[in-house]
Amino acid sequence: MTSPSNTNSSKANASSEARDPREELPDHLGALRAFALSLTRNSASADDLVQDTIVKAWSNIEKFERGTNLRAWLFTILRNTFYSDRRKRKREVADPEGIHAASLYEKPAHDGRLAMNDFVEAFDQLSPEHREVLTLVGASGFSYEEAAGMMGVAVGTVKSRANRARARLAEMLGLEEGEDILSGTDRNSLAVMGKSGVAAA
Repeated sequence: MTSPSNTNSSKANASSEARDPREELPDHLGALRAFALSLTRNSASADDLVQDTIVKAWSNIEKFERGTNLRAWLFTILRNTFYSDRRKRKREVADPEGIHAASLYEKPAHDGRLAMNDFVEAFDQLSPEHREVLTLVGASGFSYEEAAGMMGVAVGTVKSRANRARARLAEMLGLEEGEDILSGTDRNSLAVMGKSGVAAA
């Protein structure tokens, strides 16, 4: 005979599985906007990108496989939309290795403490591809495998991009090889630099 507790548990699981993913979309808006902002570096563009993402997700919700990671699915839609729009506009300077960006940035004097405004300035100068990978595997807490799935590349490519991006960021910030970031650094900066765990939500 099934106990009342088991019956209740079964009902709860069934209810959770039956929940329409559309109802969960608002739960991910903050994370989506943060990711969009990391790519666009413009508040209005980020808002437009999130809106386009939600519209596409809503219209194609039947393609979402229930029981899988909804946030990862939404992030994939957002990044694909961003790069698709970027290819159409073709207005940005091609700078995959950050050479052009480096010429626009003056390294700050480094006194052992990473000021948040210095970090933001340096992060802004990274290529969209480098900002993307650091945001996914650093600030957003996705694994290399999850990021690879979203980006449509091999896990090794994600690791390579992340290492190059962190090295580029450290170079722009004037950090010596092997130099750690001290306790005054913002937690989100630490997460993106790979020095701590997942950033605060």
